This record gives sequence, C-alpha cells and structure tokens, in this order.
Amino acid sequence: MQNGQLPQVDVASVPADALLLDVREDDEWAAGRADGALHIPMSDFVGRFGELTERAGDGERVYVVCRVGGRSAQVTQYLRQQGLDAVNVDGGMLAWEAAGRPLTGDAADAYVL
Repeated sequence: MQNGQLPQVDVASVPADALLLDVREDDEWAAGRADGALHIPMSDFVGRFGELTERAGDGERVYVVCRVGGRSAQVTQYLRQQGLDAVNVDGGMLAWEAAGRPLTGDAADAYVL
C-alpha cells in the first residue's frame, strides 16, 4: 500500500481461479454473480469472517467485490487490518459485467442489480 491507498485491481486482472469474495446483499447475489465466488454479505461479514479464513489458503490473495466498489473497499480495508492479502476489485460487479466476464444467477438471464 503506497501513500495509504487501498490496493485495487481492475476486473481484467482478476485471475479465473482467484478467491473472489462477493460482499453484496442476497438479492444482488441472486440476480447475478461470478461463478465460484464466496458470498458473505457485508452486513454479516464480521460474524461470518471464519468462513473466509477457512477457504483462503495461507497467504492467498482475496479479491473483494460488491456492486460498484464502495462496500468492497471497506471490507478490503478490514481484511488487510486482519493481516490478509486483500485487494478491492475496482468498479465491482458492474465493471465485471461490462467487461464481459461470465455471470451466473438464480434466473435464466443473469445480470447485475
């Protein structure tokens, strides 16, 4: 982290096999999400933190995403304070969708709310 800035990457830089943490709420998640992402809504995050640490390998980078990047920035900051290698995905799921990255959802046509 340089100059106190939170590290972030654009969606094109997120590896296909990355640990992607989606912190959007349930309705946003149901509408459209990245396949294989771990879903822990920001509103439940502190109580469910152990789910992330169980899934994250030792020193594995965590890519944090929300709709546009605000909530994920807050969670990224928290994770870094806990000693995890976390980066914010700039532009969130809206940028993910705009970049043509694959989406899955509970409806036939996945989209981002």
